[in-house]
Amino acid sequence: MAIVTTSSQSLAEVGLTNLGNVYWNLSVPQLVEHAVARNEAVLASNGALVAATGLRTGRSPKDKFIVRTPENADRIAWGKINQPLEPAVFDRFRARLSAYLQGRDVFVLDAWAGADPAHRLPIRVVAAYAWHELFARQLFIRMTPEEQATSKPAFTVIAAPEFLTVPQIDGTRSETTILVNFEQGLILIAGTRYAGEIKKSIFGVMNYVLPLQGVFPMHCSANIGAAGDVALFFGLSGTGKTTLSTDPDRQLIGDDEHGWGDNGVFNFEGGCYAKCINLSQKHEPQIWNAIRFGSVVENVVVDPVTRVPDYNDGSLTENTRAAYPLDLIENSTPDGLGGHPSSILLLSADAFGVLPPLSILTPEQATYYFLSGYTAKLAGTEADMGNEPEPDFSLCFGAPFFPLPATIYSKMFRQRVEEHKVRVYLVNTGWSGGPYGVGERISLPYTRAMVSAAVSGALDKVETWTDPIFGLHVPTACPDVPSSLLRPRDTWKDGAAYDRQARELAQRFVENFANFPDADPDVRAAGPHGA
Repeated sequence: MAIVTTSSQSLAEVGLTNLGNVYWNLSVPQLVEHAVARNEAVLASNGALVAATGLRTGRSPKDKFIVRTPENADRIAWGKINQPLEPAVFDRFRARLSAYLQGRDVFVLDAWAGADPAHRLPIRVVAAYAWHELFARQLFIRMTPEEQATSKPAFTVIAAPEFLTVPQIDGTRSETTILVNFEQGLILIAGTRYAGEIKKSIFGVMNYVLPLQGVFPMHCSANIGAAGDVALFFGLSGTGKTTLSTDPDRQLIGDDEHGWGDNGVFNFEGGCYAKCINLSQKHEPQIWNAIRFGSVVENVVVDPVTRVPDYNDGSLTENTRAAYPLDLIENSTPDGLGGHPSSILLLSADAFGVLPPLSILTPEQATYYFLSGYTAKLAGTEADMGNEPEPDFSLCFGAPFFPLPATIYSKMFRQRVEEHKVRVYLVNTGWSGGPYGVGERISLPYTRAMVSAAVSGALDKVETWTDPIFGLHVPTACPDVPSSLLRPRDTWKDGAAYDRQARELAQRFVENFANFPDADPDVRAAGPHGA
């Protein structure tokens, strides 16, 4: 039963006192009612709650700081991604945030992160917005009322979107701030309405604590076939991670964050966070049907009268999102658990149009491309970009979320791939026949066919050819895919132009890999060699 109280005594241990109403563990309908009554969001015609996030329509990685202490000073990979913050600065900011929240209503959720009982983490989310609390309720793993009554959180997230930070006072970079204190088990988020910061802050926590338990944390989606075969999909935003893992012929384990332990794979979450720009019922029916009452939709334009959402309208942002619990997916696992993977797919949306659409990787190549975490940003998608696509290398396919040195994760990846004899593939979900603006994006039905062949084992004995620049082993044929598509140079009108573009991208890989001086020599040698 939900508790509504004017006492903040239970939150005093995280510095929150003299609050207004404190709403504990409300149900979905209650949170929807609060969000609408407080003018935080509107109901769409399909029943989803639709909110706009204003200026910040995505994550703010440059505004994230980690408190540096004697306990973590030698563990964390400090730099532009993991920016250090002194404890005194954190404590000063925490006091200012606590003072701001005095007299204000907050919504509190107690939940789990991690489906494996041996490795799950009790967490608490304290949010100033009801719709943020609904977002967290649908994305994290629900506790029973009995668990909520007895649970003590290992980490607490406090989200106050309208509290704007002052860099001159708070020692931060902008009006938006995400501060992580591992020793205090506390995460403070201010100055942003983008709900994804709540989800990803806990992901960063799991990436910090789980390696100490011998669990490999992963930024990937996962599904399972009828025979119990598990497939993992690694990829950055826009590569098709959620779309390809949401397969009507396979059960979805999760769409974004997983751990790989001694017993197999487990989801960190209890929901999905899908991009929905250009979403269609024809091509992504499971995601389309999951967006209904209880779902939270961000920055999708709705008709002011009919409240019908327009998924093709990217006027607010291309990064439109929908958050929904896994049980709204018709074909998902009830427990978020799976065995050891038999297949891994590394997804790269290559806007230069030179990577083969499908390659079979050796363990050394798999580790190289996992560490590289390559995709491409499209021209014009960011204010400071030029007219050409830009390569984007994000270590381990999720640089902003990994606090430890990259090779800690890559060594765990390789060890598990070799121990469990996992097939690993590199899948280009980007362009063919030329770069962005010249060629065409590889069609989703063809990509689905390649993924299906890969996870089914249909490519285990297929003949391959070796790409002369990247050294990748490419199938000569794949069921339901034109053979000509599998040779990217042949899809270009100008073969010499392809060669130039391919050598340029290969050189970018080599330059980026210089960031990993402690990578194993055989892994370094597995990269492009025709640059």
